Amino acid sequence: MDISAERSDALLTDDGESSISGNVLISQGSLQINADQAVVTRVKGDPVKITLTGNPARMQQMNDNGELMKASARQIVYLLNVEQISLLGNVIIDQARGSMRGESIRYDIKTGRLTGGGDGTRVQMRIEPKAPVKK
Repeated sequence: MDISAERSDALLTDDGESSISGNVLISQGSLQINADQAVVTRVKGDPVKITLTGNPARMQQMNDNGELMKASARQIVYLLNVEQISLLGNVIIDQARGSMRGESIRYDIKTGRLTGGGDGTRVQMRIEPKAPVKK
């Protein structure tokens, strides 16, 4: 994982939180994240959780089919060890074959599954048909 920002407040211990702020850029494989602030939580020296905030915070990732997924929210919580991302506050997710909007959506990186709602607000989805195969 590569992280860059304008400022940092970090502990050089194996366990704890480090705060970075100002045009935060994080990349890991095809995952790219931009935010105003990030808090990185480490356990036994490994990052286990990243909490990003922004107006909005943005992320994008290429899936196994080569299709780009883009998302934005006021807060993004990335749990590295279970490869799940929770998006909170004015969430917008756009993918090649559809989109999803709501206040609370969870994204499973391994499966590509999006789970939304359950917070008393409505989830909106648009599902595009598969493009016909040209002969």
